[in-house]
Amino acid sequence: MAKMPAVRGDGMRGLAVFISDIRNCKSKEAEVKRINKELANIRNKFKGDKTLDGYQKKKYVCKLLFIFLLGHDIDFGQIEAVNLLSSNKYTEKQIGYLFISVLISGSSELIQLINQSIKNDLNSRNPVHVSLALQCIANIGSKDMAEAFGVEIPKLLVSGDTLDVVKQSAALCLLRLFRTDPAVIPSGEWTTRIIHLLNDHHMGVVTAAASLIDALVKKNPDEYKGCVSLAVSRLSRIVTSSYTDFQDYTYYFVPAPWLSVKILRLLQNYPPPEDPGVRSRLTECLETILNKAGEPLKSKKVQHSNAKNAVLFEAISLIIHNDSEPNLLVRACNQLGQFLSHRETNLRYLALESMCILATSEFSHEAVKKHQETVISALKTERDVSVRQRAVDLLYAMCDRTNSEEIVLEMLSYLETADYSIREEMVLKVAVLAEKYATDYKWYVDVILNLIRLAGDYVSEEVWYRVIQIVINRDDVQGYAAKTVFEALQAQACHENMVKVGGYILGEFGNLIAGDSRSSPSVQLHLLHSKYHLCSPITRALLLSTYVKFINLFPEIKQQIQDIFVADSNLKSADVELQQRASEYLALSKITSLDVLATVLEEMPPFPEKESSGILNLLQKKRPGRVPENAGILNKSLDKEKTTNGGLATTAANNSAAAALDEGLINIGGDSGPTTNGYGAENGGENTVTNNIQKFFCKNNGVLFENSYIQIGVKTECRSNLARLALFYGNKTNLPFLNFVSHVSCSPELSTQIMLQVKDVESTIEAGAQFQQMVNIECVTDFYDQPDLAITFTYNGELQTVNAKLPLSVNKFIEPAEMNAEAFFTRWKNLSLPQQEAQKIFKAAFPMENTTAAKTKLIGYGFQLLESIDPNPENYVCAGIIHTRTLQIGVLLRLEPNNQAQMYRLTVRSSKDAVSQNIVEVLSQFF
Repeated sequence: MAKMPAVRGDGMRGLAVFISDIRNCKSKEAEVKRINKELANIRNKFKGDKTLDGYQKKKYVCKLLFIFLLGHDIDFGQIEAVNLLSSNKYTEKQIGYLFISVLISGSSELIQLINQSIKNDLNSRNPVHVSLALQCIANIGSKDMAEAFGVEIPKLLVSGDTLDVVKQSAALCLLRLFRTDPAVIPSGEWTTRIIHLLNDHHMGVVTAAASLIDALVKKNPDEYKGCVSLAVSRLSRIVTSSYTDFQDYTYYFVPAPWLSVKILRLLQNYPPPEDPGVRSRLTECLETILNKAGEPLKSKKVQHSNAKNAVLFEAISLIIHNDSEPNLLVRACNQLGQFLSHRETNLRYLALESMCILATSEFSHEAVKKHQETVISALKTERDVSVRQRAVDLLYAMCDRTNSEEIVLEMLSYLETADYSIREEMVLKVAVLAEKYATDYKWYVDVILNLIRLAGDYVSEEVWYRVIQIVINRDDVQGYAAKTVFEALQAQACHENMVKVGGYILGEFGNLIAGDSRSSPSVQLHLLHSKYHLCSPITRALLLSTYVKFINLFPEIKQQIQDIFVADSNLKSADVELQQRASEYLALSKITSLDVLATVLEEMPPFPEKESSGILNLLQKKRPGRVPENAGILNKSLDKEKTTNGGLATTAANNSAAAALDEGLINIGGDSGPTTNGYGAENGGENTVTNNIQKFFCKNNGVLFENSYIQIGVKTECRSNLARLALFYGNKTNLPFLNFVSHVSCSPELSTQIMLQVKDVESTIEAGAQFQQMVNIECVTDFYDQPDLAITFTYNGELQTVNAKLPLSVNKFIEPAEMNAEAFFTRWKNLSLPQQEAQKIFKAAFPMENTTAAKTKLIGYGFQLLESIDPNPENYVCAGIIHTRTLQIGVLLRLEPNNQAQMYRLTVRSSKDAVSQNIVEVLSQFF
């Protein structure tokens, strides 16, 4: 780094005195009074004293800057700060640039004058002046800056005459502008020249260039694929060298750890190198890093181990990404296994996290399984809940047919004492594993009933729906299931989910155990009805359906069941559903023809044979992207199962559990009515593109498109920077759709901002049928366009076309952020650069007194609503974090209503200016 010139006798005593006065103020009022006095003095000096020299201007500008940082508005002094830019003194120029970076926005009237001063400094022969100018451009980082200096900065970066320290600043400045405006980086000949910065002799230039190239590669990997060989070459030189070879870039005996990590991350943007020489050299580098991990520590200081482990874990990430070298994968697994018992909690956590992904590789799955006992021990003894959660993830990922029973047993054992925050996720994992690897479905039934017994509150409907489906579909397990659930219902404390499962199974197969006097029909009825008064109306409705089925199975207890139907608590129930069921079931029971009764109340038909993808989807909703599928690739698409029950012939006889299993498309979003759009002309004519993004900003489910032929519903689930979007297609006609094709695509720009994985769909939709298509999304960076959905199919011999925009927006990736008032306003002040704030004052379009609706919209958009934060209780204050692959974007919001004027002022501050502008423009339409 170039040394800045020393400054002597320039302590600005007046500034020091002013700061001391402010610190000594006993109250806020005293501080404001002192500041107002100083502002008046500075204003008079600027207006009246034409002989101010550079030192005095610098001093007064510093005071203004300090006052602004205290949270007070500054509306003068900008021209004096701009004048400081023309000074040849470093300290005066530095203060001028600092003031401009903090206080002047890209839309200021002075921007042309500022740009001219910056250009003069960029062309200066003084490297310090050039560096100051580059730092100012990067700090402001506006699109105007990118347009104004998009030519000069790349030239500075690749010029042979540019000093190394300036090249470093130029690379980082260009990276900042590229994130604002990707067009700032020219293509063609510049590509090769930028890539070759990885060969620069100066390590600082290489480090800065690696960050820039990594960003460029993410946008255009094909254009910059030449960087792979250079990156491998540079990495080889670093890892094979001694720490003494990089004296200035060695950190606690680890040579250039930051650069090593950057290069390893850069290589993860590409598949394994095709060139045998490059591939061999990369393998040698990774082997060397793994070898060094096993060497004794050169220092006992934590900085040494941190730097060493940072390089190691990034190397393991690259090994996992390439997934092509079995030897490396096994070695990586063994190295991670050593960290499972390390005293450092963070290392144990990272090791478990990486091994979860290694378990999905065919090359390393067996190596991961060798650490099963250690992981089980961690599950039982680990003090940190986040590490225990990772241990659960790893057990799930390493499970296969050889160890499934042992792992399921251990997870059931741990479930009794597990943290409440992870119980639901554990229940889902156990349910998936029990079904996936069940060789004996009696064991599966035992596992699910144990789940309900141990953690009934955390057993979702999908889990007990699924066990019912399996029991109905398998004759060999029906008698066992009926006997087991009958015994479970005899417990003194019985969870309501157990009552639901017991009611359903005994209603279908109670006759299989009725021969035993201990489980005779009257005993079954008495046992179930003893739980009736403790259950919710939904469960009571299911039990009434069970009772009416008992009439068909056990005619001898018909009178007892009719007495239950006639009881006032049922026939005159305040619950309409219970009242209707009781009255209609009573009428049904009085039908004299046993054949009619047997037909209406016959046994449920088998369900379609599918995997338990409904449970898998629910598991992904709890932890999307975090839990790898142990049988395949991370985040693979899964068919979500929706079952339909033929059920009873009359309305009243619809069994409640089966009705719940039948999840109709119309109910996905709870819309008051479907959206109807004009349908495209046949044979590829002009089509209207449906864009319903507006109604999906504040909700995740709804009807995207509907006409007389087809209904398209959407359900979105997000976690961190990953999302799953389910498209539900419903055929509303009495003819099948043939040659059905659904294509999801992105514009060239959007394809660099989000990554899509789309599951194929079947080519035929039968009349009245519905099915779903899964779309997995990864948010790479912030985006403001939507993917396109194009659907074609043949109906009654005519080609039909639907074009729509998928309702996917950047706010879907917001994670609500909880914070107190101090933390909120501290961050609010930290995000005080003009380009970080967007504000809009607008007329209220909806009743302002409906505060509940306003809060619902803000929460639905993705924010955490922070109560009792703002001094004005009428204001709405929110916080959230937008997760992308490249970075996390903090967002703060204040919505200030003026009931008298029927106006709102919406202010959003974020670490990225485009995000603030977008959120303001979107949310202002909802209030």
